[in-house]
Amino acid sequence: MAILSLVLMTVDHRHHHLQEVRSWLSSAVYPIQYAADLPVRLSAWVSEQFSTHQSLVAHNRALQEENLLLRSRMLRFEALEAENVRLRELLDTAERLQEQVVIAQLLSVDLDPFRQQVVLDKGSRHQVYPGQPLINAAGVVGQVLEVHAFNSVALLISDPSHALPVQVNRTGLRTLAVGTGNPERLDLRFIPPSEDIRRGDIISTSGLGGRFPADYPVAQVTRVERPPGESFARVEARPLARLDRSREVLLLWPAQPDQEPDTPLELAPPEPTEPPPPDDTEDPDADEVIHG
Repeated sequence: MAILSLVLMTVDHRHHHLQEVRSWLSSAVYPIQYAADLPVRLSAWVSEQFSTHQSLVAHNRALQEENLLLRSRMLRFEALEAENVRLRELLDTAERLQEQVVIAQLLSVDLDPFRQQVVLDKGSRHQVYPGQPLINAAGVVGQVLEVHAFNSVALLISDPSHALPVQVNRTGLRTLAVGTGNPERLDLRFIPPSEDIRRGDIISTSGLGGRFPADYPVAQVTRVERPPGESFARVEARPLARLDRSREVLLLWPAQPDQEPDTPLELAPPEPTEPPPPDDTEDPDADEVIHG
């Protein structure tokens, strides 16, 4: 057998007569080799797939947490950006004004239909006084009602008890803007049906009463009705100051703090029950009608 093996090896080495036999044997044995190696390969594949799945799950979880963190930071940045925009608008307004102004933050807001008030973080230590006007970058907000050492309470122009002397910019018509309890609506009182007032007219402070300086924007007319037989037109306006969205306001000193006006806060006059006699009808321009 040894001699036969040596002869076969020599013949195959020199003449390659057994190459085909070797190839056939290799093909016959390959399925057996593949079947023997299959458990090892399957084990390696399962381990790789499980490891890849775990890695993907962990990576996905990390990305979700990072996304949530970045979104929360983005919300904060958007809030800071909006606050910066509001403060820049207030500062630009303060630079345009000749009167002394101070920025005040709103500590709390009460928008009850029967009481429209806000609490400010400025008080008597900051020279705040009762009746002091409040404005923001868009228009008139209200006036200070009560003053304490470290804070103060302000009455919004939308409060039902508040009335503000105003005039129509386009025509100069003077009237009263009375709060309705709705921060989106004011009533303009005592306007005869024959007066020229239209939707879109801008209403500004008239300066009468000495509390609010003149020419500060207040509202825009949104509705005008002239009912037949009525003595006055029904006119509504929307405040420009966005009373239910402001977070900062400007405390305005139209005069020195020691020169506080002696007139009381503006109060809305009662609804007229019947048209007054012609001889006794008050002109809205007169001081007897407009207080504050």
